[in-house]
Amino acid sequence: MSEPTSAHGPAVHPDTTAPREDIDTVEDAQSTPDRPQPFAELGLKDDEYARIREILGRRPTNAELAMYSVMWSEHCSYKSSKKHLAVFGETTTEAMREHLLVGIGENAGVVDIGDGWAVTFKVESHNHPSYVEPHQGAATGVGGIVRDIIAMGARPVAVMDQLRFGAIDAPDTARVVHGVVSGVGSYGNSLGLPNIGGETVFDRAYQTNPLVNALCVGVLRHEDIHLASATGAGNRIVLFGARTGGDGIGGASILASETFDEGGPVKRPSVQVGDPFMEKVLIECCLDLYAAGVVEGIQDLGAAGISCATSELASNGGSGMHVHLEEVLLRDPTLTAGEILMSESQERMMAVVRPERLEEFLAITGRWDVETAVIGEVTGDGRLTIDHFGSRIVDVDPVTVAHGGPTYDRPYARPAWQDALQADRAEDLPRPTDPAAIAAQVRTLLASPNLASTRWITDQYDRYVGGNTALSMPDDAGILRVDEATGRGVALATDANGRYTKLDPRTGARLALAEAYRNVATTGAVPLAVTDCLNFGSPEDPGPMWQLVEAIGGLAEGCRELGVPVTGGNVSLYNSTGEPGRIDSAIHPTPVVGVLGVLDDVARRTPSGWQEEGQAIFLLGTTREELSGSAWADVIHDHLGGLPPRDDLPAEKVLAEILVAASRDGMVDAAHDLSEGGLVQALVESVCRFGVGARIVLDDLLARDGVDVLTALVAESSARAIVAVPRTEEVRFTDMCTARAFPLVRIGVTTGDALELQGVDTIAVGDLRALREETLRRRFG
Repeated sequence: MSEPTSAHGPAVHPDTTAPREDIDTVEDAQSTPDRPQPFAELGLKDDEYARIREILGRRPTNAELAMYSVMWSEHCSYKSSKKHLAVFGETTTEAMREHLLVGIGENAGVVDIGDGWAVTFKVESHNHPSYVEPHQGAATGVGGIVRDIIAMGARPVAVMDQLRFGAIDAPDTARVVHGVVSGVGSYGNSLGLPNIGGETVFDRAYQTNPLVNALCVGVLRHEDIHLASATGAGNRIVLFGARTGGDGIGGASILASETFDEGGPVKRPSVQVGDPFMEKVLIECCLDLYAAGVVEGIQDLGAAGISCATSELASNGGSGMHVHLEEVLLRDPTLTAGEILMSESQERMMAVVRPERLEEFLAITGRWDVETAVIGEVTGDGRLTIDHFGSRIVDVDPVTVAHGGPTYDRPYARPAWQDALQADRAEDLPRPTDPAAIAAQVRTLLASPNLASTRWITDQYDRYVGGNTALSMPDDAGILRVDEATGRGVALATDANGRYTKLDPRTGARLALAEAYRNVATTGAVPLAVTDCLNFGSPEDPGPMWQLVEAIGGLAEGCRELGVPVTGGNVSLYNSTGEPGRIDSAIHPTPVVGVLGVLDDVARRTPSGWQEEGQAIFLLGTTREELSGSAWADVIHDHLGGLPPRDDLPAEKVLAEILVAASRDGMVDAAHDLSEGGLVQALVESVCRFGVGARIVLDDLLARDGVDVLTALVAESSARAIVAVPRTEEVRFTDMCTARAFPLVRIGVTTGDALELQGVDTIAVGDLRALREETLRRRFG
């Protein structure tokens, strides 16, 4: 192959004449079959190492061992979950695939939103690194998901974050919160990407296993889709972006594949270090490369670094690849071949380029001052071979590295403590009937960490940079304009409730889907597609493994019932600390579900807050005595037990149709879903949004649904929303609901500057805002 070059001329290396180590070659591996190797230290089990030897017909070289260890890790291979994840494909109907352009298996899913536009979106985790080094762990989590979107051929346009921390008053929580929030904010803000929504939860279940999930959405035209595939013998393999260093060697791939057990060996390699300004340049450079038509295939470098990019490109293309590893541009000249292959240094991409377009490719990267090196070429022999200073150190079938890892059928079983947990119902806890006592509990609830305002966090994020944000936090979903000419846009919402999922994993996953679906619909968008991030405990513990299997099944069933396909996502396991089998040995099982919806014109979006006085407030849906798993049970009684609210997906579908039609036809001026905290939380958030108060009378609701006042205020029954309807539209709106046989009840009117819960309490808007905003600021500000 030709002399490797960079955008600035020949690639520069510390030493191009000799290796800096005793290289373990393929020939050495064949001649020394009994040489001991540190496979266990790299996370491989005895049987996995034996399987690698069987595949190769010899022991692996040190470099091959490094590649297999990272690519066969839980994080990269999904070896404990992929058997069960197959249900998503099995339950996706042809009707659900109508708008699906790219599905599960690529860097991110892509959906058609009309007029030749497509959207790609995905949510992923960076949990374990964010506990070890919160700022960089969170920052590089954002950077990694953004590069997944770039690799699809899209321009990233927004991010979201789904955060879960330990108890708000625990000693270590502030360290993690400050680091994670600053990491998410600094990286996203530096990229010029608005952060349009997310979640923040505090719970002692996440004390040593915080969850940092990040979502990115990108836009592109149909013809601009790019895939991670290397085809065409003779095509060049080009590595461009930041140099490869020692940061993050085995970082996400190993950190995310083991627990933080106190008694055993703990793998804590260095966390990746991000440079958002390099990534911003990389974004623009990639878009120019796509526009010029010089990219045949492309892969971002994230977990497992070069090991992942080379093996996946070659495997996906059904081809082969040869790489000269010494041509990789290094920040650290002391790195061994295995370390180069395992490094998870950030802001790097790998492209497949035709030889006749290489000069044009290099000219573009040079114009952006992006360092570039040609490190190999596509072959037609079906092998991935890697040389280091002329010595053959890798000779494998790329399929066995990228996609041929072990598939485990882990044992799983309903935990022994599950029945007792479900029998301990919150509905049996004492409930006040005295108005003063109810008011006191309501105020305590509103100031609790998980219902209080998250402005201390979200104010650190830029929500409007780029000029296309139509809605963002604290509304039910973020909305982005995609097409400036027509106003076409998308809405995104993410939701999860680990407490529900602990009580019943299958129902908890369905409720997470239902809430995200409902949140998108309240803005007036038609729900279209799903991404998920499944955060669970150790798969080697039958209890958390059962939770995972149940949640996957529930989510797949729910998507089929609602007609929205899962386009891709992420699984994060080993979020456990402590003795397996105990009720508190793992995090609350937390399936984060993101739903994307489409609006023909974002100008017709519906916000969550009231803007005018004199509008009728209607509650849609039925309120039941469903208090188990609720915020009320948690905050007032420190209780978790019983069964979560029942999911009613047929009702969710009808509710969504009503909300979308009402928004489109101008029948509602505001809409807000009911979820955590129930009716009173939704009312408070609607009042605080724009400062318009409300007078609420519950008599008709109590009579119709047969519930007491406290239950009416704090129950978390699903398939419910409140809407503000102009008086001129009341008849048309109620007729529409009646025609669909959907329950609704008028509960009040927008008026004044206070929330009046008749017979219970009256709180001025200013006092409500102060009550809700003080909690996080007092602890962290």
